Amino acid sequence: MRKILVLAAVAAGIAGSAQAADITGAGATFPFPIYSKWAEAYKKETGTGLNYQSIGSGGGIRQIKAKTVAFGATDAPLKGEDLSKDGLIQFPTVMGGVVPAVNIAGIEPGKLKLSGEIIAQIYLGDIKKWNDPKIVALNAGVTLPDANINPVYRSDGSGTTFVFTDYLSKVSADWKSKIGANQSVQWPVGIGGKGNEGVSASVKQVANSIGYVEYAYAKQNKLAHALVKNADGQFPAPDDEAFKAAAANANWNEAPGFGISLNNQKGAQAWPITSATFILVYAKPEKPEETQAALKFFDWVYKNGDKLASDLDYVALPANVKDQVRTAWKGVTDNAGKPIF
Repeated sequence: MRKILVLAAVAAGIAGSAQAADITGAGATFPFPIYSKWAEAYKKETGTGLNYQSIGSGGGIRQIKAKTVAFGATDAPLKGEDLSKDGLIQFPTVMGGVVPAVNIAGIEPGKLKLSGEIIAQIYLGDIKKWNDPKIVALNAGVTLPDANINPVYRSDGSGTTFVFTDYLSKVSADWKSKIGANQSVQWPVGIGGKGNEGVSASVKQVANSIGYVEYAYAKQNKLAHALVKNADGQFPAPDDEAFKAAAANANWNEAPGFGISLNNQKGAQAWPITSATFILVYAKPEKPEETQAALKFFDWVYKNGDKLASDLDYVALPANVKDQVRTAWKGVTDNAGKPIF
């Protein structure tokens, strides 16, 4: 809980500098820890602040469409037709992993093994006990309780939910046909928590629970996480190397706005639930100077933010992808049609 309060305090500190800031953004909670670190370092170096509201990807998309912020942030990339319809440009900032966080007495981080199919069955309500034979079969030598599983899910419109349900849809035909992938879905069982922060807090408080959170939240809040069987049948530890392995063969140009999925990628060391997180800005913003300030911030991030990202177990974008993004920024113009970056 103390770590949650620390994050909240950081958020309040960033928001408190809003009067002096010329950069405003809102959206995904997935990258909030690293956006906070970047904002702190950027203000120290440049004097420019950042007011970022960690309200979930759905909220970020709504706010950028309402033109109340300079940028929106989402973990669920918009499709090309949606970007074109709304006049938006989309680009990634950083990559990370989603992990199943668990609260089971005696289970330390990385000691429990799960498969995607088992996770899908838990959230479908088909596997109800931690000592279910399917879970026991993957965990020889691990004592699992005869206790009801308490699933926790995101109650808000969430890119993390999109990433998680997209993964489940890739590994479970049952999940794909009954629930599917989206920022919000109809959960058959469980309790809701708002934001990665809320899910982390609920898992920490509720015995025998499981919830999906960005890895930095699990680590910062000292939550135990399960290992997940990947496409090669291995159980890698979730860390920056495993997230890099998942992105190793990614073709960033196969989808408009770099909106690719890194879930369930091949590779013995690949973490199976990996995602990039994305920024949305208008191609022809009503206030070009605000969008220009935002792009300057993300350019600084690309040049100076990799070490800070690694320290929080995020993965920086490859240099060639950063160059492709900067090329895309040339499509952001002022009212006279002149590129602002």
